[in-house]
Amino acid sequence: MAFSILSRRSIILLFITFTNVLIANAFTGTYGVNYGRIADNIPPPESVVTLMKANKIKNTRIYDADHDVLKAFKGSGIEIIIGLGNEFIKEISASQDRAMDWVKQNVQPFVPGTRIRGIAVGNEVLGGGDPELWEVLLPAVKNIHNALDLLHLADDVEVSSPHSAGVFASSYPPSAGAFKETLVPYLKPLLEFFTQIKSPFYINTYPFLAYISDSEHIDINYALFKKNPGIYDEKTKLHYDNMFEAQIDAAYSALEKAGFAKMDVIVSETGWASKGDANEPGATVDNAKTYNRNLRKRLLKKKGTPYRPKKVVKAYVFAMFNENLKPGPTSERNFGLFKADGSKSYDIGFTGLKPSSATSLLSLKGARSIYAACVAAVVLIITF
Repeated sequence: MAFSILSRRSIILLFITFTNVLIANAFTGTYGVNYGRIADNIPPPESVVTLMKANKIKNTRIYDADHDVLKAFKGSGIEIIIGLGNEFIKEISASQDRAMDWVKQNVQPFVPGTRIRGIAVGNEVLGGGDPELWEVLLPAVKNIHNALDLLHLADDVEVSSPHSAGVFASSYPPSAGAFKETLVPYLKPLLEFFTQIKSPFYINTYPFLAYISDSEHIDINYALFKKNPGIYDEKTKLHYDNMFEAQIDAAYSALEKAGFAKMDVIVSETGWASKGDANEPGATVDNAKTYNRNLRKRLLKKKGTPYRPKKVVKAYVFAMFNENLKPGPTSERNFGLFKADGSKSYDIGFTGLKPSSATSLLSLKGARSIYAACVAAVVLIITF
């Protein structure tokens, strides 16, 4: 027989290997978009799914585990990371049962139809303003992972915790990247656990924030991926022509110094505001368009950084929409690739949501009701 038992075994082994690769990879391609919802005027989740699919956005991240959103993404094929908010970390860290309840409520009922590929436990906890959360982050992460493991979901759903630039003591030049000594006692055990469960290091990195903090000394072209002299790192003998890659390599340098040279880095947030206050130079539509257009082109090349050329850069852009209820400076409400009505904030090659499509999914049920009413009315007229 030409199709031997050995051949069958080889195919089975190949299938298992391929399946494991799929499970291990919680990010399809290189480009994702954060779907923030601190707004009262953005399209419903069903329309957001339509918008993402129209623009071939295959990865998204939300900051909670909203059930309406998770239901809307069912069958879409879009990979989604859900968030366990900072406000839940203490209670989750103190109770395995509470962690199990959270996973049973917010993950188990929705998979595999909704492709929940990760849980971000907290956001920018280490280096943030609540040191009490620093101590309980790792226990919370472990409890969530243990709950996934007990429910046989740990192979499909990654556990992580995104960090801000606040975890670094230094990041310039890239080779000088290092974590703050005060955070190492909390960060190192967390990274050791992430190494065990094969989770990457997620970092929120914003050339925009770096630029507005020191616009006199930073070349805006360097921040926007435009032609510029760049910088030269004397230690590594590497040249950088954009700040985005330099910031990523600073994270790799910090990880290496901490003993985690093999850990991957994924950018969990990056973006550029299209509007800002007087003290936020560079927050313009043209600059936001330039940054996000060039970032997208850069990510689609599927290449690494100067310091880690073999590790393909992956990033989630912040954000899908302008969010009118976000607190803080004007820029916080103007990071959207799309306006509240689903139209484009600026053109980077995406298609905006057509006015009719924003309500089409929600109105389908209503249309059926109207049709039924019309049929009843016709019958009534004929009867009389």
